[in-house]
Amino acid sequence: MEAMKQLVEWIKQSACTVVFTGAGMSTESGLPDFRSQAGLWRGQDPMRLASTWAMEHERDAFLSFYQKRVEGLLSCQPHQGHEILAKWEKQGLVHGLITQNVDEFHQRAGSMEVAQLHGTLGSIHCVMCTRTFPSSRYMTPDGAACECGGMLRPNVVLFGEALPHEALQLAESWSSRAELFLVLGSSLQVSPANWFPQLAKEQGAKLVIVNKEPTPLDGLADLIIQDELIGTVLQRADEALGSR
Repeated sequence: MEAMKQLVEWIKQSACTVVFTGAGMSTESGLPDFRSQAGLWRGQDPMRLASTWAMEHERDAFLSFYQKRVEGLLSCQPHQGHEILAKWEKQGLVHGLITQNVDEFHQRAGSMEVAQLHGTLGSIHCVMCTRTFPSSRYMTPDGAACECGGMLRPNVVLFGEALPHEALQLAESWSSRAELFLVLGSSLQVSPANWFPQLAKEQGAKLVIVNKEPTPLDGLADLIIQDELIGTVLQRADEALGSR
């Protein structure tokens, strides 16, 4: 309870709050974390399937992997935590949202200021003509084939590809200006994404980490919450802010 009071007080005081979300934010919506779902991929390593190598050399397995991921995405919805962050943005309490997730749940909940470090699973494009389509096309017969004869691939960052420059620049700008940096559901093990909370801390921000498991950056954190769901933490904070 003391941790919640402290979090709410920092949110009230902060002139620039930046939120950083990882897989734990999405799993509370029922969306599987692909790294932990190896059993779904017929014994294959999902991190290998999500790669440029697989797209070029194991095309059928690559497409099957992403068709299953799109199927899972279409069956899930944003949860209350996503909606609260969107509400806080409208209220001027959140000034930027950096996400490692590709589900676009933040945008579907209403968040506008979002830096998508790993791209989006919400759309696909042709590797030849570059035309873009909704990812739901993957679920139709021959849905991975473009009319031009090219292959349709998801607009996610694959292993072997660089993160999008614009999203990185935006995330860096927000992190350097943050007074409060709130991590939600990230293991903070993936580089360079885990550099942003460190940058914020170096620039004087309060660092709060809400995650089920310990992270490599816990030693830098000003506050750690591990014993509650992200949606519950945000709901309690929102209720407390509503009484201010």
